[in-house]
Amino acid sequence: MPTSPDVIDDGLPTAAGGSTPPSATLGGDKKRSIEQIALLIFIVVPFAALVAAVPLAWGRGVSWLDLGLLVGMYYLGCHGVTIGFHRYFTHGSFKAKRPLRIALAVAGSMAVEGPLVRWVADHRKHHRFSDAEGDPHSPWRFGENLPALLKGLWWAHIAWMFNEEQTPQQKYAPDLVEDPAIRAISRHFLTFTIISLAIPPLVGGLVTMSWWGAFTAFFWGSLVRVALLHHVTWSINSICHAVGKRPFKSRDRSGNVWWLAVLSCGESWHNLHHADPTSARHGVMRGQIDSSARLIRWFEQAGWAHDVRWPDASRIDSRRKPVAADPA
Repeated sequence: MPTSPDVIDDGLPTAAGGSTPPSATLGGDKKRSIEQIALLIFIVVPFAALVAAVPLAWGRGVSWLDLGLLVGMYYLGCHGVTIGFHRYFTHGSFKAKRPLRIALAVAGSMAVEGPLVRWVADHRKHHRFSDAEGDPHSPWRFGENLPALLKGLWWAHIAWMFNEEQTPQQKYAPDLVEDPAIRAISRHFLTFTIISLAIPPLVGGLVTMSWWGAFTAFFWGSLVRVALLHHVTWSINSICHAVGKRPFKSRDRSGNVWWLAVLSCGESWHNLHHADPTSARHGVMRGQIDSSARLIRWFEQAGWAHDVRWPDASRIDSRRKPVAADPA
């Protein structure tokens, strides 16, 4: 792949003072064997639950409580990632008061997508080299013919996470490494994973006062929820860089995929995001649902968030691709 030019306003921070900050996350910049095994478990086990969900739901293995826990925990983690990990911590789309900053870090950690600092470092590197040499998860990594693209989609969706060499966190996320509270949340990712998986069976067991209620709540609210959220998130890396409409100018192949919008909390309006990475709203055209932007607006109205980078009409128009004139 060719070397990528710098993206427009990528918002990448620089280390202050040149000092070496402390280690930020579990495992540092390389994944140890035990982490590789844990990652495999967190991918395979929820996916197996997702596969088993259909026949189980066909019988009487799901209740309204189970579905409520699935949806509630899903959107808690999803918005924790989309608003917190992505728009706030990675791109600085708004400024947040300290309690909201901590809450977003915790909510994103509940999505079971890895430590905060590592997630942010990977994503900032992705924007620096999007769909070019150096991108951690471009689906175009192996070429453009069909076999190469299929291999690239697999790489972008899952396989890249097993690459032992990881993005240097102190280079790409020094601002987070230097924050003691954020560093602590990132280092305790496994603790938040356990809490995230434990909440549904605890609620299900207490509401139904039965072990079966706890089991089905764990199956739907923990395993199926994590698998579904994982694959939706990974689809932004794979599907949204392979297909979709591209009405805005970007230096990569990011596209808008409408049918992922609700499940991805607005992240699948990916073309605008890569055309304007620091924008707090990704779905900027009529009818484009972006629940993350709606929540950011509510945070702003409540006084919890400020200096929100809302895209105005002129900024959006400046990033549109020119419309080809009809031949005379």
